[in-house]
Amino acid sequence: MTAIQHLKGVGPKRAELFGRLGIETLEELLFYFPRKWEDRRLGAKKEHFPYVEDAPVIRGRITKVRDLYTASGLRIFKVFLETAQGEAEASFFKRHNPRFDVFALLRKDLAPERTVWITGTPEDPLFLSRMRAEEYYADDDARALQLHVGRLVPVYPLTEGLTPRFMREAVFAAVTAGAAEVTDPLPPALAARRGLLARDLAVRAIHFPENAFELTAARRRFIYEELLLLALAWAIKRRQTRSARKEFSYEIKKSLLTPFREKLGFALTAAQAHAINEIFADMRAPAPMARLLEGDVGSGKTVVALSAMLLAAENGGQSVFAAPTEILAEQHFLTFERFLKGLDVRFALLTGRVTAARRKEILKKLEAGELDILIGTHSVLGPEVRFKSLRLAVIDEQHRFGVRQRAALRAKGDRADMLIMTATPIPRTLFLALYGDLDLSAIRELPPGRLPVRTTEATEEVAFNAAADEAAKGRQVYIVYPVIEETLAADMKSVKAEFERLKVIFKGLRLDMLHGRMPGALKKSAMENFAAGRTDILVATQVIEVGIDVPNAALMVINNAERFGLASLHQLRGRVGRGRWESRCLLVAHARTGDSAERLRAMVQCSNGFELSEKDAYIRGAGEILGVKQHGDMDLKIADMSRDGELLAQAMEDREALLAADPGLTRPENAGLRRRLRALYASRWDLIDLS
Repeated sequence: MTAIQHLKGVGPKRAELFGRLGIETLEELLFYFPRKWEDRRLGAKKEHFPYVEDAPVIRGRITKVRDLYTASGLRIFKVFLETAQGEAEASFFKRHNPRFDVFALLRKDLAPERTVWITGTPEDPLFLSRMRAEEYYADDDARALQLHVGRLVPVYPLTEGLTPRFMREAVFAAVTAGAAEVTDPLPPALAARRGLLARDLAVRAIHFPENAFELTAARRRFIYEELLLLALAWAIKRRQTRSARKEFSYEIKKSLLTPFREKLGFALTAAQAHAINEIFADMRAPAPMARLLEGDVGSGKTVVALSAMLLAAENGGQSVFAAPTEILAEQHFLTFERFLKGLDVRFALLTGRVTAARRKEILKKLEAGELDILIGTHSVLGPEVRFKSLRLAVIDEQHRFGVRQRAALRAKGDRADMLIMTATPIPRTLFLALYGDLDLSAIRELPPGRLPVRTTEATEEVAFNAAADEAAKGRQVYIVYPVIEETLAADMKSVKAEFERLKVIFKGLRLDMLHGRMPGALKKSAMENFAAGRTDILVATQVIEVGIDVPNAALMVINNAERFGLASLHQLRGRVGRGRWESRCLLVAHARTGDSAERLRAMVQCSNGFELSEKDAYIRGAGEILGVKQHGDMDLKIADMSRDGELLAQAMEDREALLAADPGLTRPENAGLRRRLRALYASRWDLIDLS
């Protein structure tokens, strides 16, 4: 395939910029889809689609221009136009430079009497005739009218050095040169049955559609294709996992499990017992376990995971427990100490903060089989971490670990069992697409006596008064902020700046601060002091959203709540309500951005994580539901699980039929699918073997 630098107008320097976007060939540019489309047509009947934005655009004859200086050194070039709707005004802004005229090109291109198109942002939503200009085009520029205005215009994710105008022109050149050569991986009969647009036509229409209906057909084509390939990859991976055979087996001896249950001090819920039975059945089966354990905050997943690790230990096997952050790994280590006290189980903590001497000792014991359980962060993935007999890998907060990392961990044992945990319940359609190689266990009930957390929106003043009241009653409070340092956003509060202010507001109370950039010893000390009741108010970032368990904490105040996703808000809320007190979560919003009002309303109305995850998928789309971008699990270019459930169902149905008729995809009509799967997933995910 043609290297991108050979495309007309690109060359070696711009090819480097395209490389930053992961585009090295003409084909990769053809399939670099727009993130949205702008409707820049004048007077056309607008069709309303979620991915098409109505873009403000002015077309008119320039009557005069003005060049203004400001005291701050900013210069403004104002263009006044006569349009079919009356007079309009567009302003261009640049920083003054004494060495040359920053508006020389504008002065040449936007001279009085010329007719031009200008796009940008209205200075006031009520007066679209006044605009902060972004792009301009001459009315007699045929190329501009073909690509940039008077049509549905693609808008691409960019990198510094690539302008929207150049990107559109490069894509148009790629479409002109390469669209006709595009091959179709779908069997012709399948594409026809689903009424899909031909792939070469879809490539043209996805970038430069004639209308919104043509764009919809192109999008549907590529969404279906993407979901079918993903579904096939997971099915093949699942089949390969199930066909593998472990070289070990388990016997439920109860030498550790029975005393563990007896020492717990509480009875397991029916949901916990059911999950343990499912996991034990998998572990005793001949194929390696691949199971996702999902449960709401506080539902008791750790006890379930510990039961699985004790079954491995009873049978002479080792387990590894991987957590995404040092704080969470340390919290789990403290939990293990509490639950395993008095049992003959050897376990250790391995993080970046462990001293070199202690690390050496742990690694030596691990390789000799003198440790049963290793708890750690991503550091457990390192090549120097070697086990004598790894039988079970447990991953907590799975969305922080990608497919490759999961595979690397499992590879440290001989086809080790894998248990993956999440406190962010995942809607079923999302689960099938994201974790199609896994079986699912769900803990849908909370331990008896756990009170729901009352959630309301509040002003900062009300929230701080509530914090003082709780501290006066001897209970503890979390106050959370979105960032560590101050930012340019005027409405964004930071932990460091607010901590100094809060020390004055809560004079006489014991305050401490916790954020991810603090030295390890300080972080540990802040957590231990809060857990021991030596701190009244912990001022923190989102770093506390998982793993911290302080029963005496009865109030969670979340500042800039509009800046957090639903999953994070729910996790933060789950830090309180762990004791015998009625607990509250107060959401303090400082602005209303995008869908924030809808998110905060959902938090107030709903305390169930499973219901919230469905709302989250609906409000924000699946790409963000888990709080972070997937590490290769969900590298979707165009599909959106929350919106494309119907196409996913079709893709799943067609996958079953395809694999039932041709399990190895070896028939001639399926050769394109097989090639595409190998290109997409075999090397990048280390996921499927189609050799």
